[in-house]
Amino acid sequence: MKKLQIAASAVVLSAALVPALAVAQNIALVNGKAVPKARMDMMIEQATKQGNQPRTPEMERQVKDALVMREIFAQEAERRGLQRGADYRTQMDIARQGILIRELFLDFQKKNPVTDAEMQAEYDKYKGQADDKEYQARHILVESEDEAKGLIAQLKSGAKFDELAKKSSKDPGSGQNGGDLGWAAASSYVPEFSKAMVQLEKGKFTEAPVKSQFGWHVIQLEDVRQQQFPSLDEVKPQLRQSLEQQKLTKFQTDLREKARTDYKFQ
Repeated sequence: MKKLQIAASAVVLSAALVPALAVAQNIALVNGKAVPKARMDMMIEQATKQGNQPRTPEMERQVKDALVMREIFAQEAERRGLQRGADYRTQMDIARQGILIRELFLDFQKKNPVTDAEMQAEYDKYKGQADDKEYQARHILVESEDEAKGLIAQLKSGAKFDELAKKSSKDPGSGQNGGDLGWAAASSYVPEFSKAMVQLEKGKFTEAPVKSQFGWHVIQLEDVRQQQFPSLDEVKPQLRQSLEQQKLTKFQTDLREKARTDYKFQ
């Protein structure tokens, strides 16, 4: 008799726990249909990843409100039979593909993570290609060679470079700053400009006009310094993102090349 009472009590307790467990797994019931908590967790996870925001009670409340309203609207749409329309089926097919593709790419990235060795190799490659020097230069841009020659003559007579640049330069970016171009690597400039600039001594200006696609330049070299290349730790996030994208692009290209299709890509 005692065993039967214990068994009966267990059944009653189990029956009492079922609604509580259901509530824990759902955030609400709408017309008898559950809105699962997992849906909320996924939306919050996506929001925190994309917006780099912390999960807060306020965010949870907003997501809950939105999900319950979505369920109300979706149920009304189904009540009206809109899910049977051709447009709905087409959009659902597109959405299904989009979700599958996203999961495919996430799965690939999870199984093919960027390694420290790959980031080190990419860092070394960029560092090897980078200029080892930076130049601080000024220039005056004019439309004709004669104008440039006239400016050089004035400079030789003692005119100040920055004052001539403010008065005569056609470069809207630097003219009003006395022709100052700031610090930059030689490779930042067009080849004709760069070649003339790196041959100058500090404080000297070009004694012959320099022709480029923009016009005629008079260039003065202010200073030179060793380029401050960032450390690997400073650029790891950018390197990781770049390498992830490279891997994903190759994965996509490989899939396209393996696919049998009569379609011709442009």
